[in-house]
Amino acid sequence: MSQVLGVLTLEAGSVDEILAAQRRALFPFALVALGVNLLASLLLHLFVARPIMRLSAAADQVKLQRARAISLPDLEDRKDEIGDLARSLESMTDTLSTRMDAIERFAADVSHEIKNPLTSIRSALETLPLVKTDAHREKLTALLQQDVRRLDRLITDISNASRLDAELSRDRPRPITLNQLLTDIVGVYDTTAKPGDIPVLFQAPETPLRVMGRDGPLGQVFRNLIDNARSFSPAGGAVRVSLEETADDLPVRVRVEDQGPGIPPENLETVFERFYTSRPQGAKFGSNSGLGLSIVRQIVEAHGGRVHAENRVEDGRVVGARFEILFPAVGRRA
Repeated sequence: MSQVLGVLTLEAGSVDEILAAQRRALFPFALVALGVNLLASLLLHLFVARPIMRLSAAADQVKLQRARAISLPDLEDRKDEIGDLARSLESMTDTLSTRMDAIERFAADVSHEIKNPLTSIRSALETLPLVKTDAHREKLTALLQQDVRRLDRLITDISNASRLDAELSRDRPRPITLNQLLTDIVGVYDTTAKPGDIPVLFQAPETPLRVMGRDGPLGQVFRNLIDNARSFSPAGGAVRVSLEETADDLPVRVRVEDQGPGIPPENLETVFERFYTSRPQGAKFGSNSGLGLSIVRQIVEAHGGRVHAENRVEDGRVVGARFEILFPAVGRRA
């Protein structure tokens, strides 16, 4: 059963007028929204997109080697994320530029250092057929052997230096007991010693002293220092290695001492520079490349330690050189 409850009457003309009025009312809001969008787009372009495009173009210039570093001061002074990005990119490219400069200097130094023994070898080989006496021939042969040893040591140290950064970044530090590491290293010198070789003596406390590090690079540090000390020690002398704990802020100390002529006071710091090869008169030639102590400092500092050189003095006279390394102990590293 159906029942009529009410009647609804619609007039089409009234609806059209109402909709048109609503559209007219909304039109200013649409214009305002469009204007806001255009303004926002312009601001985004000026303050975000355009700076990023400038950073991208500057990075492309660095990639194409038309520049060594990104430098956009107006962006670096900004206090927002764009400024952070600009400062990070500048710092990164500055670091890369510094590394490139170091590589270029290293390549130039390597070229110079390799040419020296090669020139000497070439001169000796050219002179050898002209030598008529056995004494002169033996002297030239000994010179050739010295230059070959020097060249071999130089190439070895260059190889070690070139892959040092990769080794330090690849290996994870772990607790290393220096007592055992130094005992093993000194033991190798003892078992491979030949008549006339400089002995290596080791003294350490019974208490294990541990540092956070990498046994490969640390072993290279101690071998470099011991080899350097042996090359300066006179016949009948000895190299002494000691390990002890101190009250210093870096409490683990390793000393390597020789009985050689010592180091000129003005060179106590420069001995750690790359390709430093100044040697006292009468010292063995060809045993050092000038890279060993530079590698030592690089490894020690990568482990949070310090290394320095000093002369041993007794009764007012120099009786040898001492290299001292200080390491942070396990659990006390900064």
